[in-house]
Amino acid sequence: MKAKPSGARRRFDLQLPSPPSILRRGPFRDGAFRSPLHEPRTTVVLGRWLGAAMLICFLTGLFSHLLQDPPPWLAGWLPSRPAQGYRVTQGLHVISGLAAIPLLGAKLWTVYPRLFEWPPARSVLHALERLGIAVLVAATLLELFTGLLNTLQWYPWPFPFRQTHFWLGWLAVGGLLVHVAVKAPLIARNWWRSGPALAQRRAFLGAVGAAVGVVTLTTAGQSVPWLRPLDLLAPRRPDVGPQRLPVNRTAAQAGTQSTPPDWQLRVDGPRPYRLTLAELMELPQHEAELPISCVEGWSASARWSGVRVADLLARAGAHAGSAVKVTSLEAAGPYRIMEMPAQYASDPLTLLALRVNGEVLDADHGFPARIIAPNRPGVLQTKWVARLEVL
Repeated sequence: MKAKPSGARRRFDLQLPSPPSILRRGPFRDGAFRSPLHEPRTTVVLGRWLGAAMLICFLTGLFSHLLQDPPPWLAGWLPSRPAQGYRVTQGLHVISGLAAIPLLGAKLWTVYPRLFEWPPARSVLHALERLGIAVLVAATLLELFTGLLNTLQWYPWPFPFRQTHFWLGWLAVGGLLVHVAVKAPLIARNWWRSGPALAQRRAFLGAVGAAVGVVTLTTAGQSVPWLRPLDLLAPRRPDVGPQRLPVNRTAAQAGTQSTPPDWQLRVDGPRPYRLTLAELMELPQHEAELPISCVEGWSASARWSGVRVADLLARAGAHAGSAVKVTSLEAAGPYRIMEMPAQYASDPLTLLALRVNGEVLDADHGFPARIIAPNRPGVLQTKWVARLEVL
């Protein structure tokens, strides 16, 4: 009498109930997805490309975040050279992020039939795996979407972009690593195997590669000078703006259109002093060819001239290895006050710039004086400088 119920339980465990026929329609019906490209080999190839783009984007974005907001223990280790370093890393960040958009779309197309599997979850572990994939896809889509709108300087959401973008990056890459670990046996089996439908796969992958190439070639010119003639889809042209340089935050937006007639640079240290603009012009002037490189991905080089920050700090009695706090005339803004680590302040290329490309600074470029330093994000190249303070 007891064996029969046990057998019934075994049959229940082995035979999952069939769904009602009303649920097996549309994408849930058998044979709803006929393309032979909805298969592991195509997914693995696209996954390799997408994974490379995401890792480049993540690492370069992490470097940008650390430059903008370094923890105290790291600030002294950030390099001021190579001078063009941030231009390269942030250019790669935006280029790889834009390239990831068509790659992600293609990869999701190859696997989306699995969204309509029956049963939706075969076990607790399978349910957790699908939940992890949902988090990975959602984080990646949101990361790329917000990053794309950031290149346009459009923020139609209530949350802070930079902090949200930072943590979404960790969530997306963490989810990617977990997903790769779970799928490692499947990835290993399909890493080199050609599989069926070889001609169709080659055509599809070729089309995806062409799309990525078009997106890259028509946007990378905003940071890669020799691709500038092809800069058709990028939101910014690096040679358009006052004095042939783009501007993110204008003097009107910052409320600094009119410089006080009695403006003086205040330098605070063991021996504080003040200098008028005329007195600054009389000090030894130095030149540096440096780029303005912005987090949105564009960069433009210019010839800057002015007084070395190290000389100004030394005159105030600063000790070797002193950092500096820079305060702008700007009344408000997240970067009105900027702290510059000692390795930047002492670098001979770091200037309090008074001229650009042989011309007095335009108001939008920071008249009467601005900071220009090597290997620094544009938001930290403080404009409309009013005060330097030795730290």
